[in-house]
Amino acid sequence: MSQEIKSWPDAAGTEHAGAVVQTYNGNQVIECAVCGFKHLVPIPTDEELAAAYESEYYADEKPHYFDRHREDLEWWNLAYGDRYDILEENLGTDRRALLDIGSGPGFFLLHGKERGWDVRGIEPSQQAAEHSRGLGLDVESAFYSSETAPGLGQFDAINMSEVLEHIPDPAAFLSLIHGHLNDDGMLCVVVPNDFNPFQKVLRDSMGFDPWWITHHHLNYFDFESLAGLFERCGFDVIHTEATFPIDMFLLMGDNYIGNDELGRISHGKRKALEFNLASGGRNDLKRELYRRLAELGLGREIVLVGRKRQPR
Repeated sequence: MSQEIKSWPDAAGTEHAGAVVQTYNGNQVIECAVCGFKHLVPIPTDEELAAAYESEYYADEKPHYFDRHREDLEWWNLAYGDRYDILEENLGTDRRALLDIGSGPGFFLLHGKERGWDVRGIEPSQQAAEHSRGLGLDVESAFYSSETAPGLGQFDAINMSEVLEHIPDPAAFLSLIHGHLNDDGMLCVVVPNDFNPFQKVLRDSMGFDPWWITHHHLNYFDFESLAGLFERCGFDVIHTEATFPIDMFLLMGDNYIGNDELGRISHGKRKALEFNLASGGRNDLKRELYRRLAELGLGREIVLVGRKRQPR
């Protein structure tokens, strides 16, 4: 790939610089020496992002998301259960106040509420927030920011799934979260694992375009770079795992890119694997498998859990 060095000043005047690792559909991704992870240059403006996420995102980018989420809800609840298990194992039994940032249709919150958690959400999409409130959940329709965060209160745990890749300044965002967690509070973050080894083989040896690059994804993390960001923002990483490496189906000849029907078939096989392990009493085996995959840098998503570090 190109080793052109790209330099770009952000709105705050910080000069971002790094080798261009990919150019695709007009988007350039650099390995930023300042941030410690890959990101697009230039970053879209706040106005562009607000327009995209307040009204356009689910309608334009994910038109089937709500219906698919309901269809897959039993499977989603397996994943949600794993995440709540991690939090409950590391918090006292009386610490159950949770905020979900970018709470989407609200099903993660609903799962927690049914487990006895005191849950609250904040979601920029008006459509998603209204759906959540229809489930009887406390969800504010807004962006999580220095203006909105103080009014939400303090929390024992904050969850953020498929959000950090969309944030213009992830370090500032995690630092803001740090201040709104109670002492020894927990942060769970899930982000795509892009530029992973399987994707690189597909791109470099099999002629695939880097389909994972989109103007909605500003940041591209791997396990190491996300853990480094956690550490710099005041969190000690206590748990790391991957999710199922669904891009291995592409390596086996099932090209689901742009083929929704085949994509659903591949996803169904992934669900069957996880359901069968769980029903056979071996969800622990699935969890261990995904922890081992994380050590190899594999898996479609990165799941990282950190504990708020107290000032020394």
